Amino acid sequence: MKRIFLTAAIMGVSSIIFAQDQTPVKYAQSITVADATKKLSVLAADDFAGRETGDLGAQKAADYIKNHFKSLGLKAPVNGDYFQKLDLREQYLSKTNVIANGEALEFFKDFYMSGVSQAKLQKTFKNFVFVGYGIASEKYDDLSNLNLEGKVAIILPGEPSKDGKSLITANGNYSDWTSNRTKKIDALKAKKPQAIIIVSDQVNRMSQNGTNKNRPALILGDAKSNTPIIYLTKAALSKLMSGTKKDLATETNQILNGLKPASFTFNGNLDVDVELTIKPLEAHNVLGFLEGTDEKLKKEVVVITAHYDHIGVADDGDVYNGADDDASGTTGVMELAEAFVQAKKEGKGPKRSILFMTVVGEEKGLLGSEWYSRNPVFPLANTITNLNIDMIGRVGDIYKSNPDSANYIFVIGSDKLSTTLKEISEKANKTYAKMVLDYRYDDPADPNRFYYRSDHYNFAKHNIPVIFYFNGTHEDYHKKTDEIGKINFPLLVKRAQLVFYTAWDLVNRAERPAVDRQNDMPSNR
Repeated sequence: MKRIFLTAAIMGVSSIIFAQDQTPVKYAQSITVADATKKLSVLAADDFAGRETGDLGAQKAADYIKNHFKSLGLKAPVNGDYFQKLDLREQYLSKTNVIANGEALEFFKDFYMSGVSQAKLQKTFKNFVFVGYGIASEKYDDLSNLNLEGKVAIILPGEPSKDGKSLITANGNYSDWTSNRTKKIDALKAKKPQAIIIVSDQVNRMSQNGTNKNRPALILGDAKSNTPIIYLTKAALSKLMSGTKKDLATETNQILNGLKPASFTFNGNLDVDVELTIKPLEAHNVLGFLEGTDEKLKKEVVVITAHYDHIGVADDGDVYNGADDDASGTTGVMELAEAFVQAKKEGKGPKRSILFMTVVGEEKGLLGSEWYSRNPVFPLANTITNLNIDMIGRVGDIYKSNPDSANYIFVIGSDKLSTTLKEISEKANKTYAKMVLDYRYDDPADPNRFYYRSDHYNFAKHNIPVIFYFNGTHEDYHKKTDEIGKINFPLLVKRAQLVFYTAWDLVNRAERPAVDRQNDMPSNR
């Protein structure tokens, strides 16, 4: 009986293995160490000069990816082109004269400015309103009873706290009024002030490497900002407030002691005379399109992304090649494109369509993916998922104590909008890849805020389910030592294969992932 039972058990296991669809395995296995090494060696070479957005090296990388997509026979979806050109400009303040009640302020020492959209701004601001922390929440509200139209709003950074704990949250942790970089600004702009002053003694840190070098900012051409934001040190603000009997420290203590808003108005003279130098930049997202085979489903699109840009060349001439960040992810996208094209040529093409997109400007603020989300080539309503690959070639700090046996990937955002997507991801992993899926960065309180720091975010904010694949940071992150010699190619390939298996399910299943979750992450960065 035991022998019969064992035989039956073996037959049962065999039938399970036999029932497992081997079709995706065949094409996933076309993603190889040899192919990945070849592609990444090109992308992370010194010849590409660190692939900085707007520079020749980035354009060389874009050309390389474009030629790869073209060689595969992917369609050029941008009016017959593989390039989606960004309306991008580089700008910096070339004239920075600011005077507070007759006393000149020094740029990067006393003040910093952003939000200037016109080439010249010459204005004297006279009417000021101190509005505390600039918060409008149910438990604490600085703004609801204030009229800020035509005035200059002055706010403190952060939120009221004692002993490092917020006074407006139930658990004492800081709220998204601190962590969300735009929430306060948006709330203030809604009340139509002429300008916003943020009190900050970290003005000098807004310069490059702590010097007074005015570093250019990259701005998307359709970005609209007509509210100047001025960062003033407490000392500079004291000069502006010299005509009033109010004291900033006293008002701040009043808020902290009573947990009640404190505001006051005063008059002064803040003379602003600044000029922008603006330079258009050449920058492109690179798109390759594989049309689905099902007449009904092919209008739906899975977008697979990585960013091909990095941070360029240092002043001393050292090249920051960004082998892991993100030549590894770009290599992954190129490999996935190859695998899916091969499947389609052999009659196993995806039912839904796939857009393979490598974006530019991620290191400058997710600019390429933001541009696409504002100017989608395919309707966002038809985009069922974004799978974003950003750094899959290394063993990160958390796992480096045992790198030889590291078999993991951080999976970020898979269930923030869709329970279905996480199920699909886990099924693909359990069936094929068999990796450790680490979800620790899905915690809304995670101080690293990785959910906001790569290109999937610009899809998630439009209610499109996303997965961000990430190996975690390491000792070479954003350093010149992020070189190809440190890439773990077998691990890169296995991670790329996991993305392939997940994408395979997404493009061939009957239903798109349901958007059935209330995202527990703050809605803005």
